[in-house]
Amino acid sequence: MRKAAAQYWPAGELPVAEPVMLTITFFYSSALIDVDNIPKPISDALKGLVYEDDKQVTDVLCRKRNRNVFRIKNISSVLADGLNRSNEFLYIVVNEAPDQEAI
Repeated sequence: MRKAAAQYWPAGELPVAEPVMLTITFFYSSALIDVDNIPKPISDALKGLVYEDDKQVTDVLCRKRNRNVFRIKNISSVLADGLNRSNEFLYIVVNEAPDQEAI
């Protein structure tokens, strides 16, 4: 997983030091996995590459979608690339964490 993430992380870019939010979407065809089992290995794999420590992850939105049944608004080139492949894939977005004082 880390190797795949490194392909999309800008070369020479240092890991961020601020709190972050992970948005993870697992696009599947037939294999089912419990959605609660998805985030931990991803969070660990991004440690030291995208952010300094996985303790910086304050929010996680994790979902799974059948790759044959969905609508997409504002598609990115990375997501389009994943959808053009014929296999299952993860689409992961790391953003600045939301306001930690607001629920």
